[in-house]
Amino acid sequence: MSKSRSSSLSTHAANLSSKTGANQSKFFKTFGDDIWKNKIEKVNAELFIMTYGVIVQQLCQDFNNDYMKINENLFSMGYNIGVRLIEDFLARTALPRCPNMIMTSEVITKVAFKVFLNITPVVDNWSSNKDTFSLILVENPLAEFVDLPHDAKKQLWYSNIICGVLKGALEMVQLDCDIGFVSDVLRGDASTEIRVKLNKILKDEIPLGED
Repeated sequence: MSKSRSSSLSTHAANLSSKTGANQSKFFKTFGDDIWKNKIEKVNAELFIMTYGVIVQQLCQDFNNDYMKINENLFSMGYNIGVRLIEDFLARTALPRCPNMIMTSEVITKVAFKVFLNITPVVDNWSSNKDTFSLILVENPLAEFVDLPHDAKKQLWYSNIICGVLKGALEMVQLDCDIGFVSDVLRGDASTEIRVKLNKILKDEIPLGED
């Protein structure tokens, strides 16, 4: 990372600490838009969608349309991507650790989703203690041009790789969360919703020999 870019990101991170509420939300939106426009190598959207479709189709063949196993494998693939993707994300953004799930939801929707999928899910349905929320995917690039077979509509979470990515990435920043789809327009539901629930904050592991 160049010195000027590192300095710029550090300035963004420093400015964040002084912002709250609506100003913080606006900051994240502007921040995510800027990274998407200026710091991301764009991938052909149709090629990306087709590639993912081929992966799901291959899993259907490999597991003979056992959709529970397919869901598990998509989640596992996503998890493995997430634990690696977080390093690239943090390098690009230099954002500080989020102090609560409210800020976490802002970073996920307005920065992470924007940077990697060029969409901004809506955060909704907070629990009373603010440790659980929903991501409403008004847009879902993975699901474009997709029409599930009748039997798949009852069992397959077609975009389950997204939940795995979120699980892996959040775990790497010490947030143990349950993440899963609760509805999907591909299955005939009114909306596409992912539920994120914080179980616990993981303790940082201290290497042996260090205080």
